[in-house]
This record gives sequence, structure tokens and C-alpha cells, in this order.
Amino acid sequence: MPARTDARMNAAIALTRFGLGARAGEIDRVSGDPVGWLEAQVRADGAPNPVGEFEDTPARVQALLDYQSNNRSMRRDRPDAPARMSSEAMAMAEAAMPMSEEAAPDPQAQAAFDARRENRRSLVQDTGREFLARAQLGATTQAGFAERWALFWANAFTVSATKFQSAIFIGQYEREAIRPNVFGRFEDLAVAAETHPAMLLYLDQVQSVGPNSRAGARRQAGLNENLAREILELHTVGTEGGYSQADVTEFARALTGWSIPGNRDQDPRPRRGLAAEVSGNGGFMFRAFVHEPGPRTVLGRTYPAGGAEQGEAILRDLASRPATARRLARNIARHFVADDPPPALVDRLEAAWTGSRGDLAQVARALVTSPEAWDSRPAKIKAPYEFVVSTHRALGTQPQRMQPLQQALIQMGQPAFSPPSPEGWPDTAADWAGPDALVKRLNWAKTVGDMARNPDPSAVAAEALGPRLTEPSRLAVARAESRSEALTLFLMSPEFQRR
Repeated sequence: MPARTDARMNAAIALTRFGLGARAGEIDRVSGDPVGWLEAQVRADGAPNPVGEFEDTPARVQALLDYQSNNRSMRRDRPDAPARMSSEAMAMAEAAMPMSEEAAPDPQAQAAFDARRENRRSLVQDTGREFLARAQLGATTQAGFAERWALFWANAFTVSATKFQSAIFIGQYEREAIRPNVFGRFEDLAVAAETHPAMLLYLDQVQSVGPNSRAGARRQAGLNENLAREILELHTVGTEGGYSQADVTEFARALTGWSIPGNRDQDPRPRRGLAAEVSGNGGFMFRAFVHEPGPRTVLGRTYPAGGAEQGEAILRDLASRPATARRLARNIARHFVADDPPPALVDRLEAAWTGSRGDLAQVARALVTSPEAWDSRPAKIKAPYEFVVSTHRALGTQPQRMQPLQQALIQMGQPAFSPPSPEGWPDTAADWAGPDALVKRLNWAKTVGDMARNPDPSAVAAEALGPRLTEPSRLAVARAESRSEALTLFLMSPEFQRR
């Protein structure tokens, strides 16, 4: 529990460190019981979802299949297209070199091309709408801790829009795989994340074929180790978990067959031969004929031959290992409290994890009740997305359009849904507080200051920061020559940039 007796300071810490920033009046509302406010957000049904009418995963799978089907039709209608160009490569080529009038395509080919381009644009726009809805939720939610907790786990199980086929599933991935499971058992969260089409496509699992499977024996195809490697390195035990390259390969063999539906799976006619050995529902599908046969041994434990359950059994065991608890306890403490987190806090989180067998609700409660987490000195720099969302919260606004939101995040180095690698967005001051990064934040803060219509910048600063607002920052805002300058000074103050 927090050691401080200053209820308003504890409320400010609860809202900024564990949440996404304070809105007007929130510090006073939360000051009655800051810890209780946080604990009330730990709910069995997970974190709230963004509001809006969005497709679910099966509908999104169908949209992708339609896109791919149209792709194949267009390739058949274009004799000049390379015979072996993939649908993704074709789409990228079209984006770079759209058809021109000089190409003089026949009307039918042009119509097909236009339809495909519009379909692709629609898929990308839907993903943009998902991100805008997520940012609007962050700007308005009264459950800031649940939202930050969900964002942490979405980043821990990163899927990036840098790859088109995974990009179109990111909204569904967060809404259906991540958010409902963030206060459940970690192994269930891991299974939901790793079996979702977004992850299977992002890490190329759908391309993995067991070399000794019946499909592997019939055609030139091989093992893809991306998903197995990232599960071991980034999602569970980590590089200190003692695994070897042999463990990666064995795990990759166990995961063969994990896939998503294809157009052929929609054929209502009875299946024969290899095609009959397909099972699944929603967005996940297991293809037995590409699964590598035989038992597998990973980290010294042997798993009997089987189907989809073989890979899942290994995944659940990895999720339950002490190395996983230690690594993720450290990551949670680093994200919420300090780049170099207090060892006592890491120990508390690890103990809560192991004692509850990976119950993330218990881990979340251990975090918000640990005294080490309530130091009044802010030690974390806000990432650009956190900066933007907390600014909207302070001003009582919310982003209205995707384009300016995306442009601001691109300029500050954190474009929507697009971490640069499976490691996710970085989480330390060194990554976000360089001189160039601060200049870009200042430029955005000036733009906000010029456009904002808040009548009293001093009141905004006091409501957003409460007792965290220092006297030098208060005076700087109060003595500014204009309202725009005052708001800019507030947004760039050390207290607002840190949490």
C-alpha cells in the first residue's frame, strides 16, 4: 500500500502512473480511495473494448480471403504479371506503380484492378478506425489502469501493421485475444494471442510445413521458426530461460499445422484425402497434413505425438515456467514504475505470479498495492501515444480523425499499430527522450496550444497534475505571455512528460 498520507498526491500517482492521465475533477474523485479505484478495475471479464461497430475475426478472415481471391483473378487477367508473384508482392507493386492511362488496360482489367485497390484501401481504413476508437477510449475512459494494463499486454504480444496481412487483424486481435484475457491466467492469454490470425500471419506461421509431414514430402516446403523463436525469446522464458536452437526447432515442429482458413476450406463438398484433415473454427485452423509427426522434446520435457494439442501443451508449459514469471514480473515493474525497477517490487510481482499460477488479476493487485510502486518521484517518460492520450484527457477532448492523430504519432516516432519488430515498442527514457524527440514533442505541443480552446491554462495544469505540479512549472504557466504559450509550457513541463 502507498506509504504517503497525502490522499490527493496518491490519487495523482494512481491516475498518471497506473492510468493514462487525469481528467478534470478526477484527482478529487479518486482521492477517497486511490488503491480501491485501481483494484476495482481488475475484472474477470478483462479490459473494456473500444466502442464501435467492427467486424469480428471470422468476418475479417473472409475479407482477407475475398481480397486474395480477387488478387488471383486479377493475375489471371493480366498476362504481363509474373507467374510466381505472391498476392502480397502484387499488392505492393500496385501501390507503388498504379495503372496509368498510358498502360491502356482493357476496361475489364482496369475495373478488376480498381476493385482490388478499393478493397485493400477499405481493409486499411478499417484498421485505422479501430486505432482511432482505441485512442478515443484512452482519452475518455474512467478505467485508466485497465486500459494501460491492456496496452502493456498488447505490446508484450506484439503484432505490427508493418505487414499488411497481419495489419488488417490487429483490431480484432486486441479486442478478442488480448483484452478479454488480461486479468485471467497468463497461459490462456498466451494461447489466445499465439493462435490468432494476426500473430500467425505476422510471424509467418501459416507458411510452416513439417519436412516429414505428408504435405512436406509432396512439395518443396520447409519449417518456419519465427513463431516458436519469438514465443521462447519474447513471450515466455526469454533469453535467460536456458533454451537452445534445438529447442526452437523442436517447438517449431510441434507448431506445424497451426494456420488460418483458406478459400479451399470454404468448399461445401465433402473433403477427400489430405484436405479432409483440417479442423478449426473462427480464425484458427489446424492442418494435420502439414504437421510434423512424432514426439517433441523442448527444454528437457518430452511431449507425445499429437495434433494441435502438442504445440499448445508446450506453450502452456512455457507460460508456467519460473523463468517466464521472473522475466514478465520485471517487465511489468519496468513499464509501470521505473526503467530500473526496485528489486523488491519485482520480487513481489514474481511471488504473486508463481503463488497464483499465473493469475494476472493477482499480479495486477500486487502491483497497485506494493509500496515501491507509489514513490512520488515520477521515473517514467511517456511514450508518444501516452503523451497524446494524456493531453486529450487533460484538455477534456478526444481525437476526432485518424489522419491528424496518425501524423502526430509518425512525427514523434510511434505510428499507429506499427512497432518496428516483434519486440514491440521500447519502454525506457533513452528510447523516447532524445533531443530530436523532444523537439518533435514541442512542435506538437505548440500546435495543440494554438488550437486549444481551454479558458484557463493554470486551471488545466492544476486539474491534470494536482500536487505533482511544482511551483516552478506553475509559475511558468501563470506568467506565460499567451494562452497558447501557457498550454505549451504545461504540456512540456517535466511533471506532464513524466509519469
